[in-house]
Amino acid sequence: MSRRDEILRIAVGLFAARGYHGVSMDDIGAAAGVTGPALYHHFAGKEAMLAAALRPVSEGLLDGGRERTAADNGDATAVLTSLVRFHVDFALSNPAVIALQLHELDRLPEEPRREIRRLQRLYVEEWVGVLLKVRPELGAAEARVLAHAAFGLMNSTPFQAADVNQKRRADLLRRSALAALLG
Repeated sequence: MSRRDEILRIAVGLFAARGYHGVSMDDIGAAAGVTGPALYHHFAGKEAMLAAALRPVSEGLLDGGRERTAADNGDATAVLTSLVRFHVDFALSNPAVIALQLHELDRLPEEPRREIRRLQRLYVEEWVGVLLKVRPELGAAEARVLAHAAFGLMNSTPFQAADVNQKRRADLLRRSALAALLG
């Protein structure tokens, strides 16, 4: 892991734990073992860190979603199951990033925020396309409602009790999301 990536990982953890406004560059620097001003060699500021954390996540989710929908072999339910598995695995591996997406995205300047929202909309539409194949009785707007409901379920990872092991949580989240989507 590069020093920049390490600093970004530390910043994400602090932002998720204390909120964007509850963390200063000095706080991030102290946690990373450098002075706050030294961070400016890697990032223009906190907003740049937040954008650097969130944009690749949205790009990765979209790429992963497209990969799974492109692998459609005529079994839309299998594609939907693959999408759910992919998203649950991501959410369980990245609860701090999920928390940032949920609570801090609006802290970004307009342009990076708009780009991340665009990527998120495209990701949702991958799900909508599959849902319309699985549940042809739905309209696109209804499929979007179900997709967002499933995301709410799967993205609950930052708020889950750690006393349920990750494998069991993954199973519960997958089953619950599929039940919600399949009706």
